[in-house]
Amino acid sequence: MSLVQRLSAFLRSPRGQQLVDRGRRELAKPENQAKLKQLATRLSSRRR
Repeated sequence: MSLVQRLSAFLRSPRGQQLVDRGRRELAKPENQAKLKQLATRLSSRRR
C-alpha cells in the first residue's frame, strides 16, 4: 500500500473521522484562525 492509500484509509476510519472533526472544531475557533494568519504572514514574508 502506498502512503496516500494508507492515509486515505485512515481518514475513512472512525479514529480518522474523530481527528478530522476535532481539527474542524479547532479551526473554527477565532484564536486559532488568528494564529494561522500570523503564521501565514510570517511565512510569506520570508519568501521575499
